[in-house]
Amino acid sequence: MSTPMADAAELMSRIVPDMLASLDRAGAGRSAFKMPNFEMPAFDLGAMGGAMGGAHAPADTLPGKFIDGSHTNAAGTRSYKLYVPSSYTGAQPVPLVVMLHGCTQDPVDFASGTQMNQLAEELHCLVVYPAQSQQANAQRCWNWFSAVDQTRDQGEPSIIAGITRDVMDSHNVDDGEVYVAGLSAGGAMATIMGTLYPELYAAVGVHSGLPFASAHDLPSALAAMKGKFGRQPAPGKPIPIIVFHGDRDTTVHPANGDELIARGAHHAAKEIVVEPGRVPDGHAYTRTVHQRADGTPQAEQWLIHGAGHAWSGGSARGSYTDGKGPDASREMMRFFRTTR
Repeated sequence: MSTPMADAAELMSRIVPDMLASLDRAGAGRSAFKMPNFEMPAFDLGAMGGAMGGAHAPADTLPGKFIDGSHTNAAGTRSYKLYVPSSYTGAQPVPLVVMLHGCTQDPVDFASGTQMNQLAEELHCLVVYPAQSQQANAQRCWNWFSAVDQTRDQGEPSIIAGITRDVMDSHNVDDGEVYVAGLSAGGAMATIMGTLYPELYAAVGVHSGLPFASAHDLPSALAAMKGKFGRQPAPGKPIPIIVFHGDRDTTVHPANGDELIARGAHHAAKEIVVEPGRVPDGHAYTRTVHQRADGTPQAEQWLIHGAGHAWSGGSARGSYTDGKGPDASREMMRFFRTTR
């Protein structure tokens, strides 16, 4: 019997080769890859070319341990990579960051591009990278547009939450300092995790992602990626959120970043601080902070001028990065620490 997910997989298998063949490879670097006219839901097509050279690059040499694990429940099995910094002894509780990769990426590639393991050494935290399987999605996209994968304790959210709890059980993690972040399809899934499990995650980081329940099938996913949203769910418990988006993103329209902030800040005080800036020899940006009554941030938005669909400030060792900054990884970690 045909199902929406089976139909999506069949459509992907039929048109992906033509889409890859039509990518424009003019110019230098990963950012030169352009989207064809037809955009697949959560397809990080800009990353496809980059991933060919970077998805299986060796991990950076760091003094900590980058170890393998897996989690199985009724929804299935997913592997993961866990970075444990060299400073970790287990004597003191430490923060945990859950990092959700984009389409065509894997944990090693995503760790190399975001440089979160280097920050883990510097800031003394654990970082876990759940891995989407090709059996669940041919392009290793998290299935953010599937109804079951937008439901607490079902589908992929149950597996990611299970991985998070496994790490918390096996290591001395501060329960109040568990965060989730992601890129594109992973950013959309990070939003889902923060929405469904507000007691588990203290804050969310979203790069080039989409709002919770912004799609329920392929047509609505395509519409949401273009910044067209249907009926929105009622606002739930607000969770601190930091959002990065390039204003020249042709894969996921920047309107998604605006919508994420609008939802994240809906219970915040009306105090809004707007700070323009520029990275030396890099991108200009506009940083907007929505503060609570006590002055702490509830939502923070970084609109990066001239940037496309790539992790801001990332390393060229990983796919799908833009080294012209600002440094999204470092700024996310700073924001997370302000929510304690």
